[in-house]
Amino acid sequence: MEIKRKELSSSDMEVYQTTQEWIKKRGVSLEEIADLTYYLQKDFYTDLTIEECLEHVKQVLKKREVQNAVLTGIQLDILAEKKILSEPLQDMIFRDESLYGIDEVLSVAILNVYGSIGLTNYGYIDRIKPGVLGRLNDQSSGEVHTFLDDIAGAIAAAAASRLAHNRQGED
Repeated sequence: MEIKRKELSSSDMEVYQTTQEWIKKRGVSLEEIADLTYYLQKDFYTDLTIEECLEHVKQVLKKREVQNAVLTGIQLDILAEKKILSEPLQDMIFRDESLYGIDEVLSVAILNVYGSIGLTNYGYIDRIKPGVLGRLNDQSSGEVHTFLDDIAGAIAAAAASRLAHNRQGED
């Protein structure tokens, strides 16, 4: 399976690498996101591999809109974890208040990159929270992942959409 690749300039490569590093520093591997992508697409493509899913995740992360959403969301999680945001925002993000939907809104920026299928994929995994999403939603560690759980789900959903679009193009 050949996957279309986009080459990055050196400054774009730096932001791409920083985005990956921040995700990793917050305890999420790209392989875990690829597992979510696999989960979303395995029933449609019997020859699908985790490696192919991982490549699509990496390609999604090369999009500037995605990088911007990831870096912004992770920074807000970190600030809330350090308890340095102003109230009432501090409490809403720290508790991952159910009516605070800006974390999902930020994720929609990622989903829009690959069309409406991303939204349905995201809605599905956001509701059932498989794999890493379940771990990120467990607040017992004291870490704040209000944005990161939605971002990881959105990256996986966008990668699943990208994969489906690429596979459809092969038919």
